[in-house]
Amino acid sequence: MSDEEHEPRYTVDELAARAGVTVRTVRFYGTRGLLPPPVIGARRVGHYGPGHLSRLALIEELQRQGMTLAAIERYLEQLPADLSEQDLAIHRALVASWAPESAEEITLRELERRAGRALTRQDVDRLAAMGVLDRTADADTFRLDGTLLRLGVELLDVPIEHETILASRTVLVEHARAAAQELSRLFRDEVWNPYRESAEDPDHLNAMRSLSAHMQPMVVQALVTAFQRSLREELRAAFRSR
Repeated sequence: MSDEEHEPRYTVDELAARAGVTVRTVRFYGTRGLLPPPVIGARRVGHYGPGHLSRLALIEELQRQGMTLAAIERYLEQLPADLSEQDLAIHRALVASWAPESAEEITLRELERRAGRALTRQDVDRLAAMGVLDRTADADTFRLDGTLLRLGVELLDVPIEHETILASRTVLVEHARAAAQELSRLFRDEVWNPYRESAEDPDHLNAMRSLSAHMQPMVVQALVTAFQRSLREELRAAFRSR
């Protein structure tokens, strides 16, 4: 059996539910060419895969950033045609990093609809450990980070102990915070302070203010790229030694 045969398949209703959009929206994106056509199976039923879900999530994120459909079309046209769902998820994460931090309150029923599956108490505990959601005073209501939901749901089926998830998150948060602090210090000491101390050139000061306001997506992209390369090298070395 090929990998494609093992790939999860969704009907248009299931895809829409997992993405948190309407069926009408999915079909509209399809007619605009933003989503590849589904695979037509038995009884002429269209089936969608993880790549459709990742692409749909990216489209929705670009829309939240205020991009028009025409601009989204141009953006997607520039992406390689063979991007995997993981590559699309990385693109979405980079786009989402440009937006202010936000969270939404969501009921357990809506959370399960968005997740595309029933969630046990253990599932909810694991999602909380991954930082996908936080509990509220109401046992059936949560504060959700929607940008992490799909990744969190995928990790629910990975055989990793709860304690390992907590330890992994601690490692990532600590190293990310250290990198952010060091980069902020470097920018402040080597770039911002010299220009701030020189009031003779207001154009340079304005340029520094603009750079400061727009540096987050650049730094995030650099960090993601560096981490991807480092992780790939570490995994290759680890499995070569076995």
